Amino acid sequence: MSNSSSISQFLLLAFADRRELQLLHFWLFLGIYLAALLGNGLIITTITWDHHLHTPMYFFLLNLSLLDLGCISTTLPKAMANSLWDTRAISYSGCAAQVFLFVFFISAEYYLLTIMCYDRYVAICRPLHYGTLLGSRACVHMAAAAWASGFIYTLLHTASTFSIPICKGNAVDQFFCELPQILKLSCSHSYLREYQLLVFSAFVFSGCFVFMVVSYVQIFRAVLRIPSQQGRHKAFSTCLPHLAVVSLFLGTAMFACLKPPSISSPSLDLVVAVLYSVVPPAMNPLIYSLRNKELKEAVWKLITKGFPEVLVCPSSSTFDS
Repeated sequence: MSNSSSISQFLLLAFADRRELQLLHFWLFLGIYLAALLGNGLIITTITWDHHLHTPMYFFLLNLSLLDLGCISTTLPKAMANSLWDTRAISYSGCAAQVFLFVFFISAEYYLLTIMCYDRYVAICRPLHYGTLLGSRACVHMAAAAWASGFIYTLLHTASTFSIPICKGNAVDQFFCELPQILKLSCSHSYLREYQLLVFSAFVFSGCFVFMVVSYVQIFRAVLRIPSQQGRHKAFSTCLPHLAVVSLFLGTAMFACLKPPSISSPSLDLVVAVLYSVVPPAMNPLIYSLRNKELKEAVWKLITKGFPEVLVCPSSSTFDS
């Protein structure tokens, strides 16, 4: 029997035992990580420097890319280092930091996706009030609320989780310090407080999910009332990237949380964790770039002509509503 005070490190789940497969995983994840850095970095740089993209939708997209970069940078670098150096160890403080940062970026991203859904609802269902409801100050306040809510939520979870005595060793059945896996190591009589917090979180996340569903129902009804087919297509195309990102994010996360225990296994849990922690941050830039002509043109302009040609507005430090 051990407790958290006597544990100096945790042992993460290895992707493979054979050295050749470990190196293969390293190069594979390095490619995914570099692609995520490039894609999200291009979106952040393009939106920052092109004043034509200083609108609420792209402001929220910039925040989404920042959260995606933080999310994938929390898990993959350590996993790549462990595969490269053939080790499984992560320090106690490093594990706590990984739990805090990952939950923070994931929860803040979920809140931000809810706000982005509200942005699309106002743009299509209440276009005459768009400038009033989504002015520059309102957008900054909403984005700050998403980051702050994620921080407070994560602080409560991390403090609660790592204050629980650990009685079941230090082997984490995941390639990063995942909160449910840490709870599995705790004393069975001690984690009621954390599960009460998880139940409260479920109500909050369910409320965000219901809001998104109701918003998209209203959006689809408004789009179907547009008389011209071209107008319907244009209106729906502005929502499609967000809908695809939400579906990818929620689909992988819900499968990870709700999969039946009967089919659970370390290998399946590993694959599911990769799907919800690695795939969305790497795919989101591609989804938005492929479905957004304006963003594609701005990225191409940035790549081919550089910053001097893009930065043409002296007031580009603010975005227009």
